Amino acid sequence: MIRLTLTLVLVIGVLSSTSQSLRFEIQSAHTKCIAEDIKSNSMTVGKYNVVNPNDGHPLPESHKLTVRVTSAYGNSYHYADRVDSGQFAFTAAEAGDYMACFWAVDHSPQTTVTIDFDWRTGVQAKDWSNVAKKGSVDVMELELKKLYDTVSSIHQEMFYLRER
Repeated sequence: MIRLTLTLVLVIGVLSSTSQSLRFEIQSAHTKCIAEDIKSNSMTVGKYNVVNPNDGHPLPESHKLTVRVTSAYGNSYHYADRVDSGQFAFTAAEAGDYMACFWAVDHSPQTTVTIDFDWRTGVQAKDWSNVAKKGSVDVMELELKKLYDTVSSIHQEMFYLRER
């Protein structure tokens, strides 16, 4: 029993780590792509925004992006042209590496565009705060639902890895 409890505490500790967004820079007229291995039928959400270099002033036209999210087979899931922020959400139809590519507009003189990007898949993609609000559940029940979804995700991942 003690061994099971310790294992459960360890699993909860590992899985309850907070996810953080990614911040990166692109020079104007350049591209940066980020890949994420996503299994079939997994929910994925992402949001991105250009960091304003001049707080309190409007974002300059030189700080616009073109963003495209595609599957390993080339299917497009999101496209936005000359934007400073956006978001996407989809359920992966096929397993594999999904790619989010960011293109900075060409500008002279060359500028550096800083981007905040947050991409979540599987259990982390679920908005648990809304689940708690909508369901009027207490804290313990919410934690159990999170744990159940996490364990189910691990179980599905094991089958996926065996299949691969």
